[in-house]
Amino acid sequence: MAEILVPRPAATVVTLRERENGYEILMLKRNVLSDFVGGAYVFPGGAVDEEDAGDLAQSLCVGMNDESCSAALSLPSGGLAYYVACLRELFEEGGLLIACDADGQTVDISNRVLVDRLNDERVSVNDGSLGFLEMLAREKLFLDLRNVAYLAHWITPIGPPRRYDTRFFVTVAPPGQHADHDNQETVASRWLRPSDALAMRERGELDMLFPTVRTLQSVASFENAQAVVDHAKALTSIERTEPRVVERDGRVEILLPGDDGYAN
Repeated sequence: MAEILVPRPAATVVTLRERENGYEILMLKRNVLSDFVGGAYVFPGGAVDEEDAGDLAQSLCVGMNDESCSAALSLPSGGLAYYVACLRELFEEGGLLIACDADGQTVDISNRVLVDRLNDERVSVNDGSLGFLEMLAREKLFLDLRNVAYLAHWITPIGPPRRYDTRFFVTVAPPGQHADHDNQETVASRWLRPSDALAMRERGELDMLFPTVRTLQSVASFENAQAVVDHAKALTSIERTEPRVVERDGRVEILLPGDDGYAN
């Protein structure tokens, strides 16, 4: 019997920006050479790292602490690391920094010296020569969790060579910041209305994972970005969803809990 891999803790963030008559979501295209979902359009995210937890992470976050984050995720402890991970990945992969100063003021993107320095530091964070939290401490900045909300919980089904236990979050991009893929793990970036992204996927123009599709479907009806975040903040119970991949009559099907045949 093949070994069943234990899913690795991970976090991803659905990042929104307001537009006339609606809002858009940041979608990144994974490098086709990636050994995990190469070529697919995804939300920024990745595995939770050891440095996403601990005293330094706690000291560099505002709006929530490990106790409140863990309660939101129904964990005994360690919840803050997921929130830190999703915002770290957003900065690394998408170039957006959800941060504020000691007074709670959003990062001032009119300060070109600071912005240029953050762009240079992003390169160092991505090549591993500078820690993300070290960068924040150096800049006297704090991760702003006040408008980051827990949205969904997906587990990679048994079968793929890598499995992740992923918490999905949602937030609104800071006004004025420019999203840009890193040209390493991600090779393209697009802001898309949820309905447009789903239509492009139906036409075969975008490759997406099943949880990505379901997440887009779950938020497509909201009128604006903040309404999506407020919806997520109001959720009182989020179920862990682990799809099953089965073959029926020569076709591959994805089953969810409650579907006929899921428990077989």
